[in-house]
Amino acid sequence: MGQKTTVCTAIPYVNSVPHIGNILTDLCGDITARYRRMRGDDVLFQVGTDENGLKIKEAAEQLGRDPHEFVGEIADRFRSIFDATKISYDVFVRTTSPEHVRAAQELFRVLEANGFVYKDNYEGWYDVSTETFFREEDLVDGKSPDGNPVRWVSEENFFFRLSAFQDRLLTHFDENPDFIQPANRRNEVLSFIRQGLRDVCITRKNPGWGIPVPDREDLVIYVWFDAVINYITATGWPDAPDWAERWPAAVQWVGKDILTRFHATLWPAMLMGAGLPVFKTVAAHGWVLLQGDKMSKSRGNVVRPMELANELSERAGISVDIAVDALRHYLSATMSMETDSGYSDEDFEIRFNADLANDLGNALNRTLSMAHKFVGGLVPAAAIEADAAEAISRAKESYAAAMAEYQIPRASEAAFGLVRFLNKYIDTRAPWALAKKEDPDLANVLASMLHVLRATEGLVRPFIPTAADEIARQLGVSPQLDWDAIGQESSLPAGTQLESPTPIFPRLDRTKKTMETPPKEVARPKPAPEPAAEITIEDFVKVQLRVARIVEAEPVEGADKLYKLQIMIGDEKRQIVSGIRKAYAVEDLIGRQIVVVYNLKSAKLRGVDSQGMLLAATDAEGNAVLLQPDRETPEGAFVK
Repeated sequence: MGQKTTVCTAIPYVNSVPHIGNILTDLCGDITARYRRMRGDDVLFQVGTDENGLKIKEAAEQLGRDPHEFVGEIADRFRSIFDATKISYDVFVRTTSPEHVRAAQELFRVLEANGFVYKDNYEGWYDVSTETFFREEDLVDGKSPDGNPVRWVSEENFFFRLSAFQDRLLTHFDENPDFIQPANRRNEVLSFIRQGLRDVCITRKNPGWGIPVPDREDLVIYVWFDAVINYITATGWPDAPDWAERWPAAVQWVGKDILTRFHATLWPAMLMGAGLPVFKTVAAHGWVLLQGDKMSKSRGNVVRPMELANELSERAGISVDIAVDALRHYLSATMSMETDSGYSDEDFEIRFNADLANDLGNALNRTLSMAHKFVGGLVPAAAIEADAAEAISRAKESYAAAMAEYQIPRASEAAFGLVRFLNKYIDTRAPWALAKKEDPDLANVLASMLHVLRATEGLVRPFIPTAADEIARQLGVSPQLDWDAIGQESSLPAGTQLESPTPIFPRLDRTKKTMETPPKEVARPKPAPEPAAEITIEDFVKVQLRVARIVEAEPVEGADKLYKLQIMIGDEKRQIVSGIRKAYAVEDLIGRQIVVVYNLKSAKLRGVDSQGMLLAATDAEGNAVLLQPDRETPEGAFVK
């Protein structure tokens, strides 16, 4: 096992259930933790819930609920959503737990003993919604900068001497240029600190909810001061003898809105004041917007993660776990570190079809179908071609460089860039043509395809772990959990028996918003066919029939019966559209030889070009039955 390290995520309030914007922080932490485990690190991954805010108590009271029961139920709901979305946490910290109460009170004592906590009178405005104090000049039209109502507070409290840490923080940023990621966020924080730091009020009157100040039961610790302490609570501080092996954390993931004031200023200053090491990096991501606005539980403009996954599962006919992977991929691929990203149902569906059904699904089905057709479903004992080996190496380098800067979307792009390479490599090397010529390179090409697919399984694993497991199963091997093994020939031994290709992400019909089964029509007797008009041999010879091979297949969007097929006729590649979708799955078509009408005038079907027509009969149920040579025939051969 490698070095011990900790990955932290900002903990959400439990005043409502989370939306996809809330879980983005935890997803980033999860992807980071999974990646570092693959690199051999002994990772402690922390998540949790913030339960001590005044607004949580008020929310419970409005519902006529006991606050302890209220937060307990919602914390369980958060935990269940984290579990359902495959957040692989090791520690779930609740700020009402005895362990956290102990840690928060002890840190308060240490800071007070070190001279950084003092008593004074506080007068000012307090925003209950964000649990934040504001100066008079910070208000906008009598409200907080976030537009929330504020309350005037006047009481004796304790203050944290934040002003004492301005120079120490600036020095820390200078000596640790990667402390804040991405770089543009660093400039925002520096500007905030250089304006001058003021001491912060860190207690308020005890409303019957919160963590009491040591030896002062009439006061509770300010929720933001208490909440950030959860990161060291997760390590077992101050009582666990080995807590220092887990701290400082490698990274703390947060949303951009809580970076500057709290996680990049207040929290590191608290650690410095207590004589504790400062975490190595804080990474802040942008918001997920819905129709241009920030998602807000209070406003109700939210998308719930499991509601979205369950709907996708029903519509696409896939398991909920695979639907969760689709959500994980969408969020990680479209998120932005520097700016905000937007969610729409249309964009989600397009990404599902393009990245998962088309790119990844096509690469998996084509590779395994051809391996079964040309090498008997066994991994060939052949060397990986240089182009394939270099593509794997480049993808790993780009991926690792992105993760070193906590650039989740760039790492996702590196992984799916390898998928796109594989599909292009298949087109370029054309295994079907090599098989026709009995070219000895066929074994190397197929081995290369399979090894690129195996490397892809490893690279996508932190993002879509359930789908990665399924790819490994179809490859006949154990999940790829060792980063160094990615791209090594030993990761997919020669002679491994491959499973039959099974679609993981079937293409989503975007014209259907539900999976309702249409009513069955009453069968009516078909009229007897009229005798066909006779033709002469001169008429028949005008029709040119030739042998072709299907190399790609995908459904035509918006058409239940149609496939768009890419076929090879000799050295010529063509596209045809055919209504055989109900009779054949994609994996049943790729690599199959067929007979086509070669000289049929091109046409458009559902807006898609079709350059020819394949021949098929019809069985008793009305399903298409492809006509094909009874043995392997040169592509382009004439049918006479």
